[in-house]
Amino acid sequence: FWSALVLPLSAPPFRFSHTEIGALGMVGVIGALAAGRAGKWADRGYGQRTSAAALAMLLIAWWPLSLMAWSPAALLVGIVLLDLGGQALHVTNQSMIFRTRPEAHSRLVGLYMLFYAFGSGLGAVSTTAVYARGGWQGVCLLGASVSLLALLFWLITRGMTTSR
Repeated sequence: FWSALVLPLSAPPFRFSHTEIGALGMVGVIGALAAGRAGKWADRGYGQRTSAAALAMLLIAWWPLSLMAWSPAALLVGIVLLDLGGQALHVTNQSMIFRTRPEAHSRLVGLYMLFYAFGSGLGAVSTTAVYARGGWQGVCLLGASVSLLALLFWLITRGMTTSR
C-alpha cells in the first residue's frame, strides 16, 4: 500500500513532496495505538473474533482509499482503517501463534516474521506493477481482493482452532 501510494500522491493533481507523503504515515500511529487493545482481546481468548473484525476492517478500508482523487479526507479515513486493521491482525496473529506451542516460541516468531516480510515485499512489487497498468483504482481493487480472500480463508478455517 505505502509503496504504491507514493505514485499518485507525487503526481498531478496532488504533487505532494516526499516529506508530505511521509507525514501521512503519522496517521498510522492511530492504528499502532489501538493494536494494544486487539492484543488484550486476543489474550483473553477472543483472537478469532478480533481477527474477523480486523480482516473486515482491511476490506472496508479500500473503499475510502479508492475515493482518494475526490476526497483527501477519504484517504485519511482509509489509512486509519487499513493501518488499524493491519496492526490489530498482526498483534492478534502473534498472540494466537504464541499460544499454540510455547516451547517453540522463537521458531514460530521467526517463521511468522519471514512470511510477514515476504508478504510485504510481494505487496510492494505487485501494487506498483498493478499501478502501472490499472492506476490507483487497480491498486484498490487488488487490495480489496486480497483482503476478501483473507476474510474468506478465515471463514473456512476458523473452526480449526479453539480460540473464540
